[in-house]
Amino acid sequence: LTLPQFVQLMDNFVGEDISLPTVKRLTAFIKGEYKQTKEEKMKQLEKVHCMSHVAQRKQLLEALFEKWDSNACGCLDLEEVVAVLSRFKGGMGRVALMKAKRQLCSQYPQLSRAGKLSPKAFQTFLEFIASEFTGNEDETIDNLVRFLTTRVEKSHTESLQSSARRKWLQDIQQAAESSGTSMEPVYKAVFKALSQDMEAHGDSKRISAYIALLEENQQGQVLLRYVACTADNAPYVLNQELHRDMKGVSFAAVDQGQPVYVPRVQLHGNIHFWNSDRPVEERKGSLLVLPLHDARWRVFGILGLDTLQDQCEKSIFLTHEITFYEGVCHAFSKAYHHIYMRENVLQVAVAALDWLYPRTPSIHTVTTYLVAPGKDENYALCKMITTDNTGQKEIHSSPVTLLREENLLRDYLFKCTDSSEVTLTSIHGEHHIAVPLHDLSRQTLGIFDVSIGQHKKLPPEEQKDLQKMLKMAQAACSEVLQRSLEETEPTHVLEAERVANVRHAGILFHRFMLQELRECV
Repeated sequence: LTLPQFVQLMDNFVGEDISLPTVKRLTAFIKGEYKQTKEEKMKQLEKVHCMSHVAQRKQLLEALFEKWDSNACGCLDLEEVVAVLSRFKGGMGRVALMKAKRQLCSQYPQLSRAGKLSPKAFQTFLEFIASEFTGNEDETIDNLVRFLTTRVEKSHTESLQSSARRKWLQDIQQAAESSGTSMEPVYKAVFKALSQDMEAHGDSKRISAYIALLEENQQGQVLLRYVACTADNAPYVLNQELHRDMKGVSFAAVDQGQPVYVPRVQLHGNIHFWNSDRPVEERKGSLLVLPLHDARWRVFGILGLDTLQDQCEKSIFLTHEITFYEGVCHAFSKAYHHIYMRENVLQVAVAALDWLYPRTPSIHTVTTYLVAPGKDENYALCKMITTDNTGQKEIHSSPVTLLREENLLRDYLFKCTDSSEVTLTSIHGEHHIAVPLHDLSRQTLGIFDVSIGQHKKLPPEEQKDLQKMLKMAQAACSEVLQRSLEETEPTHVLEAERVANVRHAGILFHRFMLQELRECV
């Protein structure tokens, strides 16, 4: 138990109306009776040491990855890393290297198509290599890190550029984590990162940018829908649809999974101009279309940039700029799928509440929160769904944000988040049960705040149904999170899941409910 978990356990055990002398007697009892054997103590120390060791290794390898990823692209070229590692220990470890590479490609099937290493895949690769050498694995990892560190050099200017770019990419992820389920802050952060980089490292070129996502229409045709763009293009580009039979190079980027660069659009002959009023003599500049990949390296859209607004004849995109834009695509993909995951979690919550309400008339309201990360305890709780005593739900597209210091009466919600344990409280005679939804590392992802009014507890049957709902909701959320991991392909149990989109993520809840029913039968 962590300290917040222990405090919450004791708080739940003693209840609200217990006297101070009784609390003191309980404290003295626990102090006197709690015994820890030597074996238990050693096991606990070993666990702490192991966790610290894993964290230190992760930090070390992340720093190495950043040093190699000088343009903040977000991934490394597998063959480039292999070529350098083939010289490790004078080339004596080539057999180990090839064996580790096969293991890696087996665990990350997308590597055979894309050849790009994420930070996690990079760490796994080095650990696979180290495990193939005889001797101490930690020493081998240290030797690999030293070897790879000496193989990359950056000037002071390059270091500053890399640091600034990394900060702008982090702002994109921060926008996703603090926006509930709205994509608008993410789009704004993407365009801000592009404009800041252009001012600082791109000779202040004037660029236009746009994001288009793949979708399928009612006729089964795949198209690109333009969901966001810079202000200058909004009247012509926003919400437009690009089809395969129209002019353009965007579908070439989608099909090839590689950036398509047109340095002189006026000479290309197959460029689609959304602004048909633009004079022919002004249709000059560079165009760059980059594919957006998900974690399994499947294309789900494009990021486009052009310099048609720039009057300079030689306004082209340089290699280091294109590499950074690939990093922007990577950051946008992470942000987009983070919000997609949260939407799925909320759909699970909606399905769970729909199942619960007809069975529990004693429940007054349920409020669903998602945790917006912050530094240390400076996180926020986003109120996402409010459900009244009739089961009517209000889903907040612009979530109400709660901060700890501004919501003393809601402190029980923050205690629930800190401890990741059920928290019971009473506010002005109204009893609340706050139940956490856990992520895969048992940190709090969200909270169901269940109000049971004047009742101190629910009737036994209703309590049983609430517990069943919470168990199935947690199982469904864990499945949603598992599916978002890069090495995991989804496992479909029900046929409905094969055709489900984000609006049907709640099917997972009913799948787990059905599986439990089958096991009981």
